[in-house]
Amino acid sequence: MTVVFTITFGLLVLAGALTLVRLLRGPRTLDRILAIDVLVVLIACGVAVEMAASGRAMNIALLLGITLLGFLGSISAVRLTEGRKDHR
Repeated sequence: MTVVFTITFGLLVLAGALTLVRLLRGPRTLDRILAIDVLVVLIACGVAVEMAASGRAMNIALLLGITLLGFLGSISAVRLTEGRKDHR
């Protein structure tokens, strides 16, 4: 089972690297907002995989906090860019 967790962590790291490329390159503000949201989801998935690998659910509050922060951050960012015509 350790091999599965290692492969999963590797794929999450690869997805995070590709998401960081999208975050830095843009080109629009909404692309960057979406990249940050995906990065938060990847962090939450990493915490969930770590909890499954260790067999302890001690980080459940951390997982809930990360997902709530990501949700509220996405809603706030979309509200800020909602009225703009050019999202650059």
